[in-house]
Amino acid sequence: MPQGSHATIREYAVSGPDAGPYGITAGPDGALWFTLVHDGRIGRMAPDGDLAVHGPAPAGPMVITAGPDGALWFTAFADHAIGRITTAGQVTRFPAPEGCGPCGIAAGPDGALWFTQMHTGRIGRITTAGQVTDFPVPGEGAMPSMIAAGPDEALWFTLNQGNAVGRISPDGDVAVHPLPTEGTAPVGIAAGADGALWFTGIGAGLIGQITTDGKVTEFPLPDPAARPHAIAAGPGEDLWFTEWGTAHIGRITLDGRVHEHPLPTPGCEPHGLALGPDGALWAALESGALARITVG
Repeated sequence: MPQGSHATIREYAVSGPDAGPYGITAGPDGALWFTLVHDGRIGRMAPDGDLAVHGPAPAGPMVITAGPDGALWFTAFADHAIGRITTAGQVTRFPAPEGCGPCGIAAGPDGALWFTQMHTGRIGRITTAGQVTDFPVPGEGAMPSMIAAGPDEALWFTLNQGNAVGRISPDGDVAVHPLPTEGTAPVGIAAGADGALWFTGIGAGLIGQITTDGKVTEFPLPDPAARPHAIAAGPGEDLWFTEWGTAHIGRITLDGRVHEHPLPTPGCEPHGLALGPDGALWAALESGALARITVG
């Protein structure tokens, strides 16, 4: 068990059960911002707990991230668009390639936002002015899922149906690294304090580490049916992840030790996860709440 593995978890209701909190990120204004995927709106939780809901947003807002321009950017999966929302709540829609199904989004080292296209198998790039370009990824039906900035001035992404992790440089060069376990179905990905990328294997119940030269190490979870989804670097060197299948929050050390924390509400469907402005981990629960996780 990792040292200091006790965690305190508190849930805060932010919507009805049908709205679907999904993605979450820390905003430049010291607040938490989250998507309501079924309601087509964007939520904001202030440091004092005050809630505001903005929208309507483009349909199916999923993943949200802080942009380089002081605004928040998000993917609109159902609307095949990229959205931008200012900290004052003003929403702008930018069309993405038709039928692309944008999912993950991350700020890149080049001052643009990069996003995955699940339906078309491509990686997109959007400038803060809204200009979109995209790049093909090898492997038909590979389904690019989540994306994160790496320590090597590149973007790294998961190929959920391609059983691989990919890397794209700012000039569009793509490399694909196959995963050793069949059916891993990677989803979440995040940079770790060790200079590697860490990802979740929702299909195989594992957490993976991939170095920037493509070496993969896998760490099976105690429950193969845990369905790990999102992953994020914590306040220390550990990484944290959501277990969608078992309603737990997991923690993994850089040497692969795992500890799991049950969420107070069974069946709450944890999805997005982010380090908050307050130094705690926050998870979006599709059942209608945000969970705050602190280590004791």
